[in-house]
Amino acid sequence: MIKPDAVGRRLCGEIIRRYEAKGLKLVGMKLQIVSRELAEKHYAEHAGKKFYDGLMAFIMSGPSIQMVWEGENAVAVVRKLNGATNSQEADLGTIRGDYGLTVQNNLVHASDSGETAAREIAIYFAPGELWDYSMPDGHWLVN
Repeated sequence: MIKPDAVGRRLCGEIIRRYEAKGLKLVGMKLQIVSRELAEKHYAEHAGKKFYDGLMAFIMSGPSIQMVWEGENAVAVVRKLNGATNSQEADLGTIRGDYGLTVQNNLVHASDSGETAAREIAIYFAPGELWDYSMPDGHWLVN
C-alpha cells in the first residue's frame, strides 16, 4: 500500500517504479480513501494498543493506493525495498530511507508473510480485480 502521506507528497510514481524496476509484476491496484470498516479489518491485530487511534486516523486521512505484486519472494523483496518501519532507521536506498519522515508517516505498507498478504489482499480486492497475464520476455527493453 502507498499510504496517504506518499500520495500527498506525489511519490506514487517513484514508489511504483522501484517495485517494477526490481522485476515485480503488478496484478492489482486501486486508489481509495480507506473506510473505517476496512481500516479496522486491516489493523485488527493492533486494536487496543496505544498507537491504534493515531494509526487509524492516519490511514483514513486521505487517498491511498492498494496494490498486489507478484514475483519470486515478493513479500521479502517488497519489505526490503520499503526499508525499516521507522523511516529514521531505514537504510538509504530504500523507499523509507530516502523519503520517509517518521514511524507513522512511513509512506508504504507491506505484508509481513504470505498468509498476511492473502488476508490483506482479501480486504481490498475481490477475486475478479486481480489480473493474470504474461510478462514480455524483455528482449525489446532498452537499459
